[in-house]
Amino acid sequence: MNKKATVDGRIAEHGRQWRQKPALRDIYLDLYRRMAAELTPGKTLEIGGGAGIFKEYAPDVVTTDILPAPWLDLVADAQFLPFGPASFDNIVMFDVLHHIEFPRRFFAEAARVLRPGGRIIMVEPAITPVSWPFYHWIHAEPVDLGADPLREGNPDPARDAFEANQAIPSRLVGRDRARFAAAFPKFTIKRCQWLSLLAYPLSGGFQPWSLIPRGLVAPVLRLENLLAPVLGRIFGFRLLIVIEKRAAAR
Repeated sequence: MNKKATVDGRIAEHGRQWRQKPALRDIYLDLYRRMAAELTPGKTLEIGGGAGIFKEYAPDVVTTDILPAPWLDLVADAQFLPFGPASFDNIVMFDVLHHIEFPRRFFAEAARVLRPGGRIIMVEPAITPVSWPFYHWIHAEPVDLGADPLREGNPDPARDAFEANQAIPSRLVGRDRARFAAAFPKFTIKRCQWLSLLAYPLSGGFQPWSLIPRGLVAPVLRLENLLAPVLGRIFGFRLLIVIEKRAAAR
């Protein structure tokens, strides 16, 4: 990796907002801990390392992104992973799946590079009755619930890496769950949790504004832990998805 690589301005702004918003950092730390709790022992690959935020939390991961940055270990497209079969025990992704042009190609690559029993651990936008207006009207990225998350095609090398459809993860674990299981019999959706009912939307994410002071983040997160099992599918703004590759038959 070229340590003098030019960083995309949008990634740089992402990192700047991260450094300037301690409440957001605490909210992300809670999500990172949830992701770390799902890891299996072994080697971990991060896809979509972006501003290098998860790398700060877990420095031992192999970090990649489709756009270059000096803190990355490798520049790589999730649809064409440059690793051999059974190279990793985990793949972690934070706000990445909904940016991939053809998620089906990524899952085929993940099935190849993961060892049996390995996991894909993702945090993604959750499209719920409460979050939909926020993501649709306030967030810059589109929400197209009619898009097919398992469509096939050839990736466009000129496509903007920031193009997205925030509805893809929710469709994948919702109405298209059976189709995903049929397309990828080696994978099982082991866990799906609807999270971030209050603190995350109040923080404004990576917008320049925030409606929650840092001192309130911890108590609000504790309240969310109580409410999420009952109200998450209605109020949640985030999805934690854990997909496991079936262990080899003995």
